[in-house]
Amino acid sequence: VQLQASGGGLVQAGDSLRLSCSASGHSFTNYSTAWFRQFPKKEREFVASLHWKGEWTYYADAVRGRFAVSTDNARNTVYLQMNDLKSEDTAVYYCAGQPYGTGASRSNGYVYWGQGTLVTVSS
Repeated sequence: VQLQASGGGLVQAGDSLRLSCSASGHSFTNYSTAWFRQFPKKEREFVASLHWKGEWTYYADAVRGRFAVSTDNARNTVYLQMNDLKSEDTAVYYCAGQPYGTGASRSNGYVYWGQGTLVTVSS
């Protein structure tokens, strides 16, 4: 399975942005998917996840209420809608997938990773 993240860019504080993660080689069906982000010289941190059953979503406290994760199985794509962006959201964002995963917030809970897309929020 190959994951391709896209949609990053430079935006102003308060703007919205939608990241996409498309899968090739396998359907996202039965995959728990997640978004992580990494700040310079910091460990990768959890942002949001979607359980493969589609019934549960999980969010980091820093983004809850502003970000939303969703999936379009017909397009084999997972999205991260980011609203009311803040300068502290500036990071490289990665998508990840795990077949029948738990939707864990730990990066080692995912075996497939996209290449990352840079989001820069100017204040």
